[in-house]
Amino acid sequence: MSLPAEFHEIAKRVNNWGRWGADDEIGTLNLITDEVVREAAATVRTGRRVPLALPLKQDGVQTGMIPGRVNPLHAMVQINQELFGPGTVACSDDVVTMGLQAGTHWDALAHASHSGRLYNGRPTATVTAHGGAEFSGIDKPRHVVSRGVLLDVARALHKDRLDGSHAVTPEDLEAAEELAGTRVRAGDIVLVRTGQIQVYLAGNKEGYGYPSPGLSVRTPEWFHARDVAAVANDTLTFEIFPPEIEDLWLPVHALDLVEMGMMQGQNWNLEELSTACGETGRYAFLLSAMPEPFVGATGTPVAPVAVL
Repeated sequence: MSLPAEFHEIAKRVNNWGRWGADDEIGTLNLITDEVVREAAATVRTGRRVPLALPLKQDGVQTGMIPGRVNPLHAMVQINQELFGPGTVACSDDVVTMGLQAGTHWDALAHASHSGRLYNGRPTATVTAHGGAEFSGIDKPRHVVSRGVLLDVARALHKDRLDGSHAVTPEDLEAAEELAGTRVRAGDIVLVRTGQIQVYLAGNKEGYGYPSPGLSVRTPEWFHARDVAAVANDTLTFEIFPPEIEDLWLPVHALDLVEMGMMQGQNWNLEELSTACGETGRYAFLLSAMPEPFVGATGTPVAPVAVL
């Protein structure tokens, strides 16, 4: 089934191909300038650090719905081994097998494609079985540190968490922005809280993934207009699931990653951050969310930290 005309119209309006040159591989992360980072550092007042990652464990968020995206399998390969002989210093080592997007993660721009193209017009054939992503892999963003802004949509709509059928709209984002008391600006990393992660934390993995609130197909234009650098939220699928437009699957992925070149993150735990921001009345902070530089990978685990 071909993508509908409505999708292609939005795609034209948010397209950033060539904006930072024909060779660009990091898209909207170009908007995080030295000045943006200096201003982000200035938001730190107390030094309180809030972790945003879920624990990486075998009983993680994955249920098998996404083929191959397995929860972490951790094994010990050395246990108190005296490598240089009896009586010498002993070491323990581990190995992990996991889907790189199994837990709290970033999607690389090469994670999604449509109509045979990746971000900046590159062909999908540049992603291969042995080499992974030749262009726009997760190793290309060398640093992801900027001003973070929590748009607590659930709190703004006076809910503990949004209903599973709720598509987060630009109007919802603006309501959360008003609650935050700060305007989203160029180079910001926006964190959108729906409250859906509570379902997983309560032990219902199936219910966490489906049905799920998430971003509407209308939101990429809002992020594009504000020149947002990246977006993450507290859901498995990032966008509303099942989709708001029948049979149009993952359109927000395609618009964000392919057309706009905007990295997106999923399974971020924003509950403690929501509490902290609500207590202080401050919703902007320094955010460090460095990708693990797996060469050619289309995603990466991340352990983000907000510093208030």
